[in-house]
Amino acid sequence: MTAAVQRVVAVVVTRHRPELLAESLAALASQTRPIDSIVVVDNGADAETEAVVAAAGVPCTYLPSHRNLGGAGGFALGILTALAQGAEWVWCADDDGRPADDSVLATLLACARTHDLAEVSPAVVDKAHPEQLAFPLRRGLRWRRRLDEFEGLELLPGYASLFNGALFRADALDVVGVPDYRLFLRGDETEVHRRLVRSGLRFGTCLRAAYLHPEGTQEFQPILGGRLSAQYPSDETKRFFTYRNRGYLMAQPGMRWLFPLELVRFSWFFLARRDVAGFRTWLGLLRQGRRERFTRP
Repeated sequence: MTAAVQRVVAVVVTRHRPELLAESLAALASQTRPIDSIVVVDNGADAETEAVVAAAGVPCTYLPSHRNLGGAGGFALGILTALAQGAEWVWCADDDGRPADDSVLATLLACARTHDLAEVSPAVVDKAHPEQLAFPLRRGLRWRRRLDEFEGLELLPGYASLFNGALFRADALDVVGVPDYRLFLRGDETEVHRRLVRSGLRFGTCLRAAYLHPEGTQEFQPILGGRLSAQYPSDETKRFFTYRNRGYLMAQPGMRWLFPLELVRFSWFFLARRDVAGFRTWLGLLRQGRRERFTRP
């Protein structure tokens, strides 16, 4: 079967952000390689969002959820719905991000064919400054923060920022599965990336395609003269899920080597600030995740 007739279904998870969702859907609808259908999972289940979906100009399936499933549950529901609809490729989009231009999907499909990839992601760049990466990337001992630092490369193999424009072949999802609903938010994309690495499937980031997303480095606080960083979300709920889910992830095969480094980084971060209460909370959440205690706050 040629790529021209393969069915591509996009999946978008949203909650109470109709204006941003409208921008995202418009960018998806304008692709030169048309999307066959879009599945929108609405974790807020409100009429305004439903109206935005109805006006998208592309065949859409609107899935209102009267329980907040989080990013993990939303993408799990959306991906399974796309597969049930016969998708041969599932394109995971976002309500606060969008493809940088109208050729992104075509470029990703071509890159996947050329390199025989089961999953391919675009470079995720800062919405406000598209020449910069939204999430700095460490290669060896060096942090890369600009797209032009990869000039001359078409593919970054074995790395992908998932759910920000990630394109999965359907049979890859048979192997990797869908996000773990228990994680709710924070870390679900890291957990799927872990599964991708361990699956042996070929995947990577196509550096000729870009996906616009809000810059995401504000949460990372430099320590040890900037040689390391510690993630400290300003929102208490985000801290809860970030630290608890990291505890779970670092108990899983393929990520256990990170645990000693995490202990050093966060012990230093909290105790250098004399934040003993913060250190105890972090340690308790870490233990909760390692013991698979997935209660919500």
